[in-house]
Amino acid sequence: MNSAVAETSELWPLLIFFFAVMGLVSIMLLLSHFLGQRRHTRATNEPFESGIVSFGSARYHVTIPYYLVAILFVIFDLEAVFLFAWAISFREVGWPGFIEVIIFIGVLIAALIYVWRIGALDWKKDRPRVVVKEH
Repeated sequence: MNSAVAETSELWPLLIFFFAVMGLVSIMLLLSHFLGQRRHTRATNEPFESGIVSFGSARYHVTIPYYLVAILFVIFDLEAVFLFAWAISFREVGWPGFIEVIIFIGVLIAALIYVWRIGALDWKKDRPRVVVKEH
């Protein structure tokens, strides 16, 4: 029974925080409702960015190499996060961790060289297309 009382007493700060956040959100919503603009014109519902009314379509053609480079950037950027975590725990992991990171970096360099060699990082328009012959 003592542990149940201890567990509920540890939840009080969380409950107070929850109700404080809910109260703050409610006050903000009510104030925006009562202090907000009452009149709606035709321009009120038009989208704009930085005060400039947009024109044309938001859909435009982006080439595949753009997305490919973006995906490769995300992948290699995520690998930097793993290296950052290793750098923080450098003293704890010692030489085995250092050897593992060297192997990890070697795999990353091999992947980058492979991606570079197949031309995934080239922005040329006249890239040769692969033709698949059907039998």
